[in-house]
Amino acid sequence: MIKNKELIERFLRYVKIDTKSDEDSGCVPSTAKQHDLARLLDKELREMGMPEVIYDTEHCVIYAYLPGNDPASENDAIGFISHMDTSPAVSGENVRPRILENYDGRDSLLDPKDFPVLAKHIGEDLIATDGTTLLGADDKAGVAEIMTMLSYFLSHPCVPRRPIAVAFTPDEEIGHGVDHFDVTKFRAPFAYTADGGAFGAIEYETFNAAAAEVAIRGRSVHPGSAKGLMINAAIVATEFNALLPDMERPEHTEGREGFYMLMDIGGECETAHLSYIVRDHDRDLFEARKAKMEEITRKLNEKYGEGTVSLTLTDQYYNMASVVLQYPALLRRAEEAIRSLGTEPYSEPVRGGTDGSRLSFMGLPCPNLATGGYNYHSRYEFASIQEMEKCCETLIRIAKAG
Repeated sequence: MIKNKELIERFLRYVKIDTKSDEDSGCVPSTAKQHDLARLLDKELREMGMPEVIYDTEHCVIYAYLPGNDPASENDAIGFISHMDTSPAVSGENVRPRILENYDGRDSLLDPKDFPVLAKHIGEDLIATDGTTLLGADDKAGVAEIMTMLSYFLSHPCVPRRPIAVAFTPDEEIGHGVDHFDVTKFRAPFAYTADGGAFGAIEYETFNAAAAEVAIRGRSVHPGSAKGLMINAAIVATEFNALLPDMERPEHTEGREGFYMLMDIGGECETAHLSYIVRDHDRDLFEARKAKMEEITRKLNEKYGEGTVSLTLTDQYYNMASVVLQYPALLRRAEEAIRSLGTEPYSEPVRGGTDGSRLSFMGLPCPNLATGGYNYHSRYEFASIQEMEKCCETLIRIAKAG
């Protein structure tokens, strides 16, 4: 049974707006259609009576601020952040959400045999796709929960609250969510991203992350007279990849195990390229992974000639645990809110990153909270209505004064 009708109505409204980001765009935001949701949120914030709203139309970032009403908490502002874009991995156009009331495990799209996590949701009400698109719970569930939290406080002005800052960002899915985030406009010293999965999780440990671009310059010679002369760049590319550890790929790793992931490969005899992402929770192991790629580059240049292989490594973000753990009260407040709802909080390493990864190093410590969504970036994405309601209530309890 839906207890928070407003929350679910907001969510269903937001997921129908296509906000898929585009990593090859080069624009800010990467897709203009992200403004469609931003404009709606700007309108709704003003209509619900938020006293301070800033819509940065150049960068597609929305900031809003609700002053506190409890003198004892006047200097104790807290923030909440979610992203508006959805993953480019699967279409987000013409999303047709459906509600599976009292889910019994007998759904052609969501079968516990394929996704064992569904066995934990028997009897719950789930929101799913029709199988042609993603749902967009990542992160429109978080957006809807933050908006509903604000609506609660505005409609219950006598409930003591801390000052509340919120922000909605673009392009998180392609790693550019906070490229143009203005921490001074945000007006809170600490925040939580609402961008997680199962209710009860508090995430503050992310990967250290880098991108690696490998460019290979070969030498094309007629194959009939190529002996001792030809350098086939495409072959060198496959050799580079073969020198990386076979078992240190995403499909063979879990938990805190890092990896190299080949994202793109292409080429011919004269030129070739490889693109990787490099990930590890441990900073020393992360640096060792980059050093391994530099070592491979040196070996191949010794074999084929200097300048054959060039490597460009770009750090993307770092493990935010080194920042967030300096503020245990931030984690403790979230833990208390979750426990008050009858669930024991837990933490697990994030095998990825969030806006909070970079924000924490920008001076805004920012652990991540659950939103009740599952199977992100796929046509099998779903959200538990009961968990979404608990996630929203968690935000409310964190923001209450006292």
